[in-house]
Amino acid sequence: MGDTDAIVLDGLLDEETVPGDLHGSTARFRLTVSPTDERTDEMILPCTVADPEMARQVLHELTPGDQLRVTGYLHLPRTPDEPMWLVVTTLAVLETAPELSDPAAIATAVIKRYGPYVCYFDADTTGVEVFTEGGTWVGTTPEPNDLGELLEAFEHRQAAGGE
Repeated sequence: MGDTDAIVLDGLLDEETVPGDLHGSTARFRLTVSPTDERTDEMILPCTVADPEMARQVLHELTPGDQLRVTGYLHLPRTPDEPMWLVVTTLAVLETAPELSDPAAIATAVIKRYGPYVCYFDADTTGVEVFTEGGTWVGTTPEPNDLGELLEAFEHRQAAGGE
């Protein structure tokens, strides 16, 4: 494969990274790629890193919520039961995960990104506060199970030109 075969993708790291072998000389992670603001266009792409130095960076320096730019080669399946993945050759952190301003809240709260949305889960309540990654208020759901309905209603309002 030549350099012209490589692809470049921007996406979010939504989950913890994992070692690809017992020695941590390789790493694996899943990148959520969303080329548009439509949730239906999102894709979760498994990625592998074979370079030991880059694997160390992936395993020890990346956190869920980081926005990444990866370059690599797409491994396409040869059989129906074989997965597709991206063999990552370069990686850059475009934006680090949002941090909480109150250090005491870190133990009881989680910020999770869903495509272009940032959700604040507080362990002391069942409600979820939701913003766009640009900071626009989306709303609050009383239960995490209601998150899909809130996002769908927000997207319909945006498509209709409403606030």
